[in-house]
Amino acid sequence: MSQIARNYLRSWHLNSFFSLSLSFSDVMHEFPNIDFSQISTYSIFERTSLVQVNACASPWKKGGDFSAFLASLPEILAGKDFHRVVKKVVAAHHKERPVVMAFGAHVIKCGLSPILIDLMERGIVSAIALNGAGIIHDFELAYMGHTSEDVAAAISSGEFGMGRETGYILNEAITQGGKEGWGIGESVGRAIIASSPQFVKYSLTAAAVRLGIPVTVHVAIGTDIIHIHPNANGAAIGEGSHRDFKRFTGVVSQLEGGVYFNIGSAVLLPEVFLKAVSVARNLGYQLQHFTTVNMDFIRQYRPTQNVVCRPTADGGEGFSLIGHHELLLPLLAAAIIEQV
Repeated sequence: MSQIARNYLRSWHLNSFFSLSLSFSDVMHEFPNIDFSQISTYSIFERTSLVQVNACASPWKKGGDFSAFLASLPEILAGKDFHRVVKKVVAAHHKERPVVMAFGAHVIKCGLSPILIDLMERGIVSAIALNGAGIIHDFELAYMGHTSEDVAAAISSGEFGMGRETGYILNEAITQGGKEGWGIGESVGRAIIASSPQFVKYSLTAAAVRLGIPVTVHVAIGTDIIHIHPNANGAAIGEGSHRDFKRFTGVVSQLEGGVYFNIGSAVLLPEVFLKAVSVARNLGYQLQHFTTVNMDFIRQYRPTQNVVCRPTADGGEGFSLIGHHELLLPLLAAAIIEQV
């Protein structure tokens, strides 16, 4: 390329740049250059503030008791909500209104069955609801004292979910219980009590049956390992779960003034709860002023909408407590026990 051509191209690029800059400048001059010196201010002593010093946390003093620890928590955000949830449960208990706990199987796998059974035995928890995996871990803990197989190690060989006793005994319990007109929860609880396994005291379903507390199990076919065993009876599973849904709806119909917990179920139990609320209201039951609480270590769409927000929109109150089950649930249970 000749020097003349190079000079021409250079001149063209510069002219284009300046032309583009001028066009931007023409647009930019339409926006005002703000003068901050004209801003008006006010005294912070005249302002309403959301955080007060009397709501701040207190440092822990060695040798203090649990009530002192609770009093030391900040009355701010989740700390404030935690205290309010505890008060709601205590008030419901004193007024003999239901306190219902629905939870995914992870709650059992975190070793929290003794905490829940204790709340049931104290008469604080009025009913429990589980998903299908819940009865698997509940049974295995009671039957052999351990549960939760290593899925990553077993899936490659096709052995995942093939534990003989779990599949056979639970499916038989569901089938035989169905013939008696029982739901899945009662069928499994009764079967565990009847067999009197070594670790029966860890069984939630057995404890519920023993105490006469409604225990319901809500199943999606194909989600649980017992559905792949040879003696799985789809008709019995479906009928048993449907019976439990009706019983669960009966519990929800009496929730006015009570408290409902969804603990660690991201999809299934929030959907079941929302339908039960709709049925109860459709049949004319008073169901407006009650409390819902979702507890999990992350916020999920369905629990937020179907537990915390939508059911309580007509006069109730919903809370979200975010944290690990193995820490948050024992803390909550202890706080409730301290105040009932």
